[in-house]
Amino acid sequence: MIAIEHKAHCVLASVAGEFTLADYKEFEDNVLYQMRFQGKPNLMFDLTEMLGYTLDVVWEEIRFSREHRSEFGRIAIVTNDQWTTWAAWIARLFVDTDVQIFDSAAEAESWLIDAVPALG
Repeated sequence: MIAIEHKAHCVLASVAGEFTLADYKEFEDNVLYQMRFQGKPNLMFDLTEMLGYTLDVVWEEIRFSREHRSEFGRIAIVTNDQWTTWAAWIARLFVDTDVQIFDSAAEAESWLIDAVPALG
């Protein structure tokens, strides 16, 4: 299951339980909407409650990241799982942006919001 929030030019996603292809497609739709109307969004994945993911999510994430590799602002991944951390570092190969790993969603969100350009 995925919960998505839009905040300060960011798309914040929290995954609980199994991360499915339908969840990832919902995330993609939100990111594409944000790109269309506000430019490069900062992205956060909170995976601390994720129990697992399906293989098709991995392939879709690679496809989407490669297709939009320079259209993201910062990317924050929140996890306390070593394998997820390694996968996140490998995913950096598919995007042209700053990707950071965090233990805390609050720290990740703060890092993303600090990167939002001031309006005016």
